[in-house]
Formats: sequence, structure tokens, C-alpha cells
Amino acid sequence: MSATSDALLPVAGTYRTGSRAWRKLRTNKSALFGFTIVTFFIVLALLAPILPIDDPAATSWSAVRKAPSLDHLMGTDEIGRDIFSRMIWGARASLIAGVISVVMAVSIGVPFGLVAGYFGGWIDQGISRITDALLAMPFLILAVALAAFLGPSLTNAMIAIGLSAMPIFIRLTRGQVLSVKTDDYVEGARAIGLTDLAIILRYILPNVFAPVLVQATLTIATAIILEAALSFLGLGQQPPAPSWGSMLNVAKNFLTQAPWMAWWPGAAIFLVVLGFNLLGDGLRDALDPRET
Repeated sequence: MSATSDALLPVAGTYRTGSRAWRKLRTNKSALFGFTIVTFFIVLALLAPILPIDDPAATSWSAVRKAPSLDHLMGTDEIGRDIFSRMIWGARASLIAGVISVVMAVSIGVPFGLVAGYFGGWIDQGISRITDALLAMPFLILAVALAAFLGPSLTNAMIAIGLSAMPIFIRLTRGQVLSVKTDDYVEGARAIGLTDLAIILRYILPNVFAPVLVQATLTIATAIILEAALSFLGLGQQPPAPSWGSMLNVAKNFLTQAPWMAWWPGAAIFLVVLGFNLLGDGLRDALDPRET
């Protein structure tokens, strides 16, 4: 077999691995349950503008802190806003923040990890030391500090979360590249004269994709919790726009008079985070080549 054929084997193997992973994922009940939860919230968030629900910002002083009923399925808040509609619109903020912040972290972290792991030397040393310094700071503390510096808004909260999660993907990608770049197919690609960029994009990146995907799925769950925490502190989504975190911030003042104000956003955060964690665990098992 020629060197060119040998170099192409990992790419073909990637497709076979994907097919095997999908078969394994379909038989994982907990992963399917997590996927169902995540899909349910995504569909709700996408359909929020066309669903026949109340305006999430509309107030009614005759319906202040009303218990759940047929008129208001989840009750009302301290100024008579419908909690059900605010929950659905709040899902948009949480999911958007979780997904976009992780996409940002992956988009920045993976290229730096690829460069550090592949080229090594002083480039690796510089990127690794900066990454170590960022990882030395707790994820939550770093995100809060960045959000406070940038100013309170959902966009700035997403930037803060994305930058805080970035070092995780730099470290993960670098470690995967170090274990892949000495394999025979990479050496074969070098032998036939492919450029470093071609080798990274065609042979190394596809083979580090699986662990990055798993970590991204799990990090979305963390990002959703962090967005809720920032909104709770007043550094995320700003009123009157609904956010599960800001809803909990208000609800803490009415736990005895209107406990349902805290029930629903708390349950929603729990469920969506559970869904992403179950899905991430399922992807990890499905994409693990040691599992049969």
C-alpha cells in the first residue's frame, strides 16, 4: 500500500467510527433521555415567538403573585407577569448563552491547542503557561470578574463565560494532539510532503474532534448554570427580559408567600443541565474506541 493510501486511512476510519458511535448512542437509554430533555427545551425556545402565550413583560396588578391555575399555569410573579411565558422566553436566554459561549470557547481554544500541541517548543511553552495561569483561577470567579469588568448584559455574560471556558479546550486539544501527532499516518502525511496546515486540518483535527465534542456538550451545562448565576447577580440578562437566573433572584424574596416563583426556574435549570450531562456522558461512551 502506498504512503498516500496509508495517510488516508484515518479519515475513512473517522466515518466508520461515527457510524459505530451512533449505533451505540441509540442503545444508551440515559443518553436518549438527556437528548429528549435537551430537544424539548430547544423546541420550546425556538417556538417561543409563535406560541399562544402571554407577553412575558406584561404586568397585571390584579394578578400579583397568583398561584398556578388554568389562567396562569405556573402562577404569576411579584408584578403579575405570567411565569409560564417567562419560563419559555427564559429558555432562549439560557440556551443561547450556553451554546454561543461554548462555541466561542471552542473556536478560540481548539486552534490554540492545535498549534501548541503540534509545533511544541517556545510556542507550546507560551500558550501552556498562559493556559495554566487562567486555569489556576476558579471558573466561576473568573467569569464573574470578566462580566463585572465588561458590564451587565447577556452578550457580555456570554463573552465572559466563553473566555473563562477557553483554557479547558486549549488544554484538552493540546493533550490530544500530543498523543496523535506521532502516529504512523501523520508521519506518512509528512513523508508525502503535505504542509503542516494540511496535516493539522485533514488528519489531526478529525482525530481530536470526539473528546472536544464531549467536553463541549458537558461545558454547555456548566455555562447554563453560570449564566443563571450571573443573571442572579445582576450581571447577565437585564430586566425586564426574562432569565431563569434573574427570576430566581426575585423569587428569593417571596419564598414563603409565593414559592412557585422559585420552583419553575429552579426545576428548569436542573432539567436542562441534567439533559446535557446525560447526553455528554452518552457521547463519551459512544465515542470511546475502547468500548465495544
